[in-house]
Amino acid sequence: MVVKLCINDVKTGKSYNKELAEGDESIFMTKKIKDKIDGSSLGFSGYEFEISGGSDSAGFPMRYDVQGTSRKRILLTDGVGVNINRKGMRKRKSIRGNTINDETHQINLKVIKAGSKGLAEVLGLEVKEESKTEEKKTEVKEEKKEEKTTEKKEEKKVDKPKEAKPEVKKEKKEVKKEETEDKK
Repeated sequence: MVVKLCINDVKTGKSYNKELAEGDESIFMTKKIKDKIDGSSLGFSGYEFEISGGSDSAGFPMRYDVQGTSRKRILLTDGVGVNINRKGMRKRKSIRGNTINDETHQINLKVIKAGSKGLAEVLGLEVKEESKTEEKKTEVKEEKKEEKTTEKKEEKKVDKPKEAKPEVKKEKKEVKKEETEDKK
């Protein structure tokens, strides 16, 4: 069974994904939503996580107020897994219970206590400064292109004489008059 972790860093507002190895998933078995987990068991030294949700292999979300591990069809008015359009509307939806078992495919975690290193560093997703400089270069190039296009448009406006169009019209009128005279 492959379990994916979606780790949300509340301070930065970023989420990181990590897949668990085969043996590491036993840490989460029989844990419930809102339970706390020590991060050192997952390779995050100094971190503490809280289980905030998850979903099974079919994509049905886990819900805090549904006890057990099975999938149930319950009548919902609001909350996780339902969108209500009108006042007083209720919907019957399939929801997974709040306990993690072997059918759970994704587990959502929230950082409660941060370690000395950032999550990006621990996961090996360091932000490279090269990519930032490349973004700046592309912005400068786009600005130059915009300036060139505006200069070209101005040149086209200046190059076009205003008298050329009326002459063409006069010539066309003369040609039409000649054609009508020839037909007569």
